[in-house]
Amino acid sequence: MSVPVQSLHLADAREADDLAAFLARLIHYDRAAAVRLQAGSGALAVFGRPPSFEVLAIRTARLAEVVELDVTVSAGELLESLGGAEFTVPGAVTGPPWAGVLPPRGGWRELAGLPEVQAMRGAVAVAVAEFRARDEALPSERRTRAERDRIGREIWSRSVGGTGLPLRAVHAAQAFGFLRPGVPVALLSAGTWLRLRTPFGSVAVRTNGMGGLSVTPVRPTH
Repeated sequence: MSVPVQSLHLADAREADDLAAFLARLIHYDRAAAVRLQAGSGALAVFGRPPSFEVLAIRTARLAEVVELDVTVSAGELLESLGGAEFTVPGAVTGPPWAGVLPPRGGWRELAGLPEVQAMRGAVAVAVAEFRARDEALPSERRTRAERDRIGREIWSRSVGGTGLPLRAVHAAQAFGFLRPGVPVALLSAGTWLRLRTPFGSVAVRTNGMGGLSVTPVRPTH
């Protein structure tokens, strides 16, 4: 989607730092990362998809004015433009397939069964340790990318507690700094989507996978 280059003005300059940290983490996992920006109702939502986790990571920020915007841009260029509360939106880029498959705007309901934050962080630590142990135990002839990916899919596809949320969503939330000790968290559901929401950001995942899907893009509610 092509839009004129324009500026956005955040309601709080400190949110620029939080947004910059989010973008830096995305670029850590994918130097060529793109993000989809959606602005409306006085808020900006930034969507990214770190390839290592196969989830959508979402960061929101309050805007000082009401503007409408929907564009996919380079995460690196956006990071470079962030220097304070007001910044320039980079030019549009051709979006990756995931950018056309976003969570629905409404219809979210909260689900029960989500463990406490400390328990979820502990589950991630146990899973990381298991992956390393199983990887180290592989004989040299089986120590391939395909075998490591298979082990990773098995571990990170496990459900969290009594929910259908895959452990990789919790892992992503922790890696992006969303899952902090003592913060309130909620598990939400809308159609085939699950979303782990915290005050610092959200992680969304489709329960039937994200690949090869095509739906009408809609603006999510955060």
